[in-house]
Amino acid sequence: MNGLHSSIFHDVFWQAISSLKENRLRTVLSILGITIGICAVMVVGTVSQGVKKYVYQELDTYGLETLWIYRKWEDEDPFRTVREGSGIDNDDLKYLRSCCASVKRVSPVVYIDGDVVMRSKGDFSKINLEGVGIHYIGINNDRVIQGRDLRLEDIQRRKPVAIIGTAIRDEMFGKHTNPLGQILRWGEVRLTVVGMLEEKNRDILGQLGTDDYDVNKRVLIPYTLYQQQLGSKDIQTLQAEAVSVAETKKALKELTELLHRRHNANFEYATESMEGWIETAEDLLRNISFVGLIAALISLLVGGMGIMNIMSTSVVERTREIGVRKALGAYRRDILAQFLLEATVVSVIGGILGMILGIFAGFGISYLSGYALGVSWSSAVMAVLVSIAVGMVSGYYPAHRAASLKPVDALRYE
Repeated sequence: MNGLHSSIFHDVFWQAISSLKENRLRTVLSILGITIGICAVMVVGTVSQGVKKYVYQELDTYGLETLWIYRKWEDEDPFRTVREGSGIDNDDLKYLRSCCASVKRVSPVVYIDGDVVMRSKGDFSKINLEGVGIHYIGINNDRVIQGRDLRLEDIQRRKPVAIIGTAIRDEMFGKHTNPLGQILRWGEVRLTVVGMLEEKNRDILGQLGTDDYDVNKRVLIPYTLYQQQLGSKDIQTLQAEAVSVAETKKALKELTELLHRRHNANFEYATESMEGWIETAEDLLRNISFVGLIAALISLLVGGMGIMNIMSTSVVERTREIGVRKALGAYRRDILAQFLLEATVVSVIGGILGMILGIFAGFGISYLSGYALGVSWSSAVMAVLVSIAVGMVSGYYPAHRAASLKPVDALRYE
C-alpha cells in the first residue's frame, strides 16, 4: 500500500513538473510570488530574533533583576516638595539590607547632576562619577578585568580609590597603558585607580533613544567618599537586585513601603525596573515584526493568487483528461488530491527557493549591519509549513472544480 502511494505521489509530482514546464512564464511568476513572500518571512524572522537577542544582551548589562528607587521630585503635595534631601540616607541602608525577602542585594548610588571633570597629568575629561557600594558591580553585571572590586574597607574608611571604565583608560592614560596605580584628580582629591571594568556595548539601546548614558565613561568610588565631598549623607538612588525577574514588583513595593515608614511618608518615590524596559523593547520589536509580516503576507497572497490562476488554467486545459480518468473509475477524492498535490508542489518549490534566498539575505544583512544575526531556523521551518498551507489553500478551489466535473461533460469538452 505504501508502495502504491509512493507511486501515485511520484506520478503526480512529475505530472506537476510537466505541467509547469508547459507554462513556464506563468509558473515562474507564480513561484516568484511565493519565493518573495517566504523570503520576506525568513528575513523578518531573522532580523526580529537577531535584534531581540542583542537587545536582551544589552538589557542584561544592567542586570535583568535590577530595580531603581529615587525621590520623585515632581511631587504635587506642596508640603513635601519643599523638603530638602533625596529621601534616602545612610541610616536606611541598615534596614534595607535585611527587611525585604524579595530583595537579594542593595547598593547606594551617589552622584550629582551633570558631568564631572577629572584630570590626569594635564589631561581633562568629562566623566560619569558615581559613589557606590560593594554590591554595585554585581548588581549591574559588570566585570572587573584588571585590578579589584571595591571592598568593605574602602567604604568604611572612605578610601580615595577608583574603578574606571575602558573609555576613561583610553582618554586619560592611553589605550595600551596599564591604568592600575594611575592617579585621577577630582578637585583636590587624588583617586588611585585600583580596577578597570570590562567594556559594555549598548549601541542598539542608544540608537533606539532609550539610553544616551556612556557606560564606559564611569568612574566608581566609595559612596562614603563621595558623600564626604558633598557634605551630605543623602543617597540619590537605591539600586537593588530582586531575587528573580518575577519578584521585581514585589521587591519595589517592599523597599518603597519601608522608605515611607522610615521617613513618615514625607517623600514620594519613583521606581524603575528592567521588567518595564523589557516590555517596552518587546512591544517595539513586536510592532516592527508585525509590519514586516504584513508585507510578507501580501507577497504570499499575491503568490497564492498566482498559483490559483495557474491551477485553474490547468483544470481547463486538462478537462478531457479528467473525464477519461473518471470514466475509468477514478474517484472524486483522487482528482481532488491530484490537483491539491500539484498546487502544493508549486508552492513548496517557491517556499524552498524563498527559504534559500532568505538564508542568503540573512547573511547579507548580518554582513552589512555588522551584527551577527544568524539564521532563524524556526522561521525556515515556518516558511516551509506556510508554503504548504498556501499551496493547499490556493489550490483547493481549482481542485474542487476539477473533482466536481461530471465525466460526460468533461469528455464532451473541446
